[in-house]
Amino acid sequence: MIRHIKTTEIILYVKNQEESCSFYSKILRKEPDLNVPGMSEFIISDTCKLGLMPEKGIVKILENKISNLENASGIPRCELYFYVHDILLEFEHALKSGAKLLKPFATMDWGDQVC
Repeated sequence: MIRHIKTTEIILYVKNQEESCSFYSKILRKEPDLNVPGMSEFIISDTCKLGLMPEKGIVKILENKISNLENASGIPRCELYFYVHDILLEFEHALKSGAKLLKPFATMDWGDQVC
């Protein structure tokens, strides 16, 4: 365990903050803990937050030192894992909440069950 890190925040760069916030509200079954223009945050646990930032926002913050993320639309830029008690229940809930099925439920060769 790394003891000098107190908390973790994962920020996803999203095309549409409002739509993404609505989707994650459904998936997580909670409203965002912060929801202002330019950033939505969900407290996942005592030590982890999930942030949603518009693509244009990070380009502006980094003063145009990165490529325009709008040009990479549809290209996966991360994997987000939530380890849950009942994966099949959450899998069905995600689909009902609007998640797009990219890969059906499977057990990976390293042992994780994913969907």
